Amino acid sequence: MPVWTADEIMSVVGARLLRDGMSCFVGIGIPSTVANLARNTHAPNLFLIYEAGPLGAKPYRLPLSIGDGELAETADSVVSVPEVFNYWLQGGHIDVGYLSAAQIDRFGNLNTTVIGPDYNQPKVRLPGAGGAPEIAAHCREVTVIMRHAKRAFVPQVDFVTSVGLGPAPDTRSRPGFRGAGPINVITDLGVLKPDPHDSELTLVAVHPGVEVQDVWDRTQWPLRVATRLEVTDAPTSEELAALRDLKSRS
Repeated sequence: MPVWTADEIMSVVGARLLRDGMSCFVGIGIPSTVANLARNTHAPNLFLIYEAGPLGAKPYRLPLSIGDGELAETADSVVSVPEVFNYWLQGGHIDVGYLSAAQIDRFGNLNTTVIGPDYNQPKVRLPGAGGAPEIAAHCREVTVIMRHAKRAFVPQVDFVTSVGLGPAPDTRSRPGFRGAGPINVITDLGVLKPDPHDSELTLVAVHPGVEVQDVWDRTQWPLRVATRLEVTDAPTSEELAALRDLKSRS
């Protein structure tokens, strides 16, 4: 039996992508856990930016929202929301954005708005966009981190909250988006990356103990698999200890 949970390996693999000295625009939830895990382990100089204005936040505990006082109290500076978006984000000063979503499709489009085909009478009305569309558009790159479930991995999202990579080749260049878009999708089953030729998401790695069929069973489209499928490294005892300590703080 594995000594880690599916969420733990997802968080560890996501954190490993963050490098010391990077600037990271962080969403609440799993993205915040991942970013703070990286900051507490191999990337102590990771520069965290939250939507409400804290720059260089160093929270001791995981924040409950973008307005959590812990973020402002531990930040290098707190600026206005317009400055976060107009200068830092749209100005191209942020290396990577970490996002999650209720739905993602085969081209990396994200939905955090509504579930169901009718916007005015949806099956579920979700929290909404927040800053996700701008993060997806203007960070130099985006990593999506979310649990792999059939209801979430759909051929086409019900509503495009944040633009991904396709299907049209000019999906990002036509509206003038600065960033490269979602270059990694980390789930509790493995890692997906866009195909360099047509941008369709492809399974490039599975976590230890996961089979390709497990991923196919939780994906609503015929997910491509890389010719050389890798297996991610298992979490180390140090990574797990740091993650569990972080999540235990209150």
